[in-house]
Amino acid sequence: MRQVPSAEKLFIGGDFNGHIESTAGGYGEVHEGFGFGERNGGGTSLLDFAKAFGLVIANSSFPKKEEHLVTFQNAVAKTQIDYLLLRREDRGLCKDFKVILSEILATQHKLLVMDVGIMLRRRKRSA
Repeated sequence: MRQVPSAEKLFIGGDFNGHIESTAGGYGEVHEGFGFGERNGGGTSLLDFAKAFGLVIANSSFPKKEEHLVTFQNAVAKTQIDYLLLRREDRGLCKDFKVILSEILATQHKLLVMDVGIMLRRRKRSA
């Protein structure tokens, strides 16, 4: 993380096996209060990591129905363990996120995607 230049856009996505909880609970700078379930040790570690490196958890930024928050489901439980992170100063790039209900990556995981709005600047040609 420390070797990624601050001028570069950074997007991290993955199955973190942590539960960040449905409320920010002391992590307001990285968690915007729209999670799912109850926080566990893995979720606390993820939140601490995000806080230490100036990241936000994008899929805690928008209110969603339960079925659009749950990224893992089996016969016993449904949870949110997959997250998308980006730099705090780039949080405006995340326009939305969604869990794709009809796509199955594995038997129990659901596909998580983020809508990103990036404005490209054209360089002026020199004559």
